[in-house]
Amino acid sequence: MPVEITWWGHATCTVADSDTRVLTDPLFAQRLAHLRRRRGALPPPAAWHADVALVSHLHADHLHVPSLERLAEGTHLLVPRGARQAVPGLRRLTHLRVTEVTPGDRVTVGDVVIRAVPARHDGRRLPVGRHRSPALGYVVEGEARTYFAGDTGLFDDMAKEVGRVDVALLPVGGWGPYLGEGHLDAGRAAQALARLAPRSAVPVHYGTYWPIGMDAVRPHEFHAPGDEFVRLAAERAPEVAVHRLGHGESVRLEVAR
Repeated sequence: MPVEITWWGHATCTVADSDTRVLTDPLFAQRLAHLRRRRGALPPPAAWHADVALVSHLHADHLHVPSLERLAEGTHLLVPRGARQAVPGLRRLTHLRVTEVTPGDRVTVGDVVIRAVPARHDGRRLPVGRHRSPALGYVVEGEARTYFAGDTGLFDDMAKEVGRVDVALLPVGGWGPYLGEGHLDAGRAAQALARLAPRSAVPVHYGTYWPIGMDAVRPHEFHAPGDEFVRLAAERAPEVAVHRLGHGESVRLEVAR
């Protein structure tokens, strides 16, 4: 059975595996504070449907309470440990089944197991967050093993912590002209790909949101990361099939066992 990956923009993807729909970092907003969506239509209501939604960390472009409010009643929501204390808005999402997780935790949803893994990224709720929650990645284990990295920098034990995977959803950019510490750009994402050695990869977290009024500031940082990742991945991990999707596009991947 194939796994199907749909990229809705930024870090929001649907992973369909074993008749289970997994939604990553749901963000369904045209505008978020100083950011606006510059490319790609907003995900349609069909994108809101999932059996489980994963939140990688507490930054507002990854944990967006108004987007989570759109999820159907009974949807399972996995968030980093401490999220409900740090983000009071989560407490009003009484229609969702919220579970806090930390690296090493495993949660079964339908016929898939979701494993929380470490990430190297600031886990606070910015700009004033005091309560620290771990930034996470997740591995969805069904017919395939799909790694959603969330936001992360490179770290020495990445391949060991993530384990063997078939598909990697890797961030390759951001939402502004400069990437801070704890992020992957196209080059570092290609290094991560070489370490992880999946069969397939999809670049995410680029080319969607940009600060209002800054369209002309380093525009290549908005447009270029996807193509740059494809180019560098071919050099550093030539055995990996890279699928650069447009907003709303899907790819079906056969997984050999």
